[in-house]
Amino acid sequence: MSANQRKPVLVAGLGRFGGSVARTLQRMGHEVLGTDVAADRVQEYADDLTQAVEADCTDMTCLKQLGAGDFEAAVVGIGSDIEASVLTVLALSDMGITNVWAKATNDKHARILERTGATHVVFPEERMGERVAHLLNERLLDFIDFGDDFAIARLTAPEPIIGVPLVTSECRKKHNVTVVGVKREGEDFIHAVPDTLIMPSDVLVVSGKIDKIEAFAALGD
Repeated sequence: MSANQRKPVLVAGLGRFGGSVARTLQRMGHEVLGTDVAADRVQEYADDLTQAVEADCTDMTCLKQLGAGDFEAAVVGIGSDIEASVLTVLALSDMGITNVWAKATNDKHARILERTGATHVVFPEERMGERVAHLLNERLLDFIDFGDDFAIARLTAPEPIIGVPLVTSECRKKHNVTVVGVKREGEDFIHAVPDTLIMPSDVLVVSGKIDKIEAFAALGD
């Protein structure tokens, strides 16, 4: 989908989470209507978004004035004010928006959001906490948890597989991880094949169960 085909998105709440989502969507080519009850936040994002408006999205009349019913997707980034978060999700759902993402601060908050119309609930603080914990392993450079204990990670090549091709090191058979690709300094990313020779400075992209990836990263320690 090209940039000019990307659907507009309404973002309610321009705090750290909502503001980050809004700016990223804008960079991706979406038209973004950002709203917040705080005038200073609206001013902060005025030059970064298609439109930034001081508005209370718990109010149906306000949403109608904003044309919220024309949006197919919305993000509710309100976290600290749980009542406002829930009422905003409910109002957006009542406006007929079928794709509503909402930030939750705990499990109880998440259950209420789901029952009031949120189609996707995220826990940004919790997910970041998990990610930081995994990255404390010095060999892991990046880490994405896909659920069901499956992840993709970027890591420095473990010493035992350096200097040999992947077909010899048998990472999948011996360590239950798949080497997806290799990034070498000054060179383009390459997709891994059996004959790929792993060099000392290589950074690997691997997939597999989280515990297997962590054990693989620690080989030779």
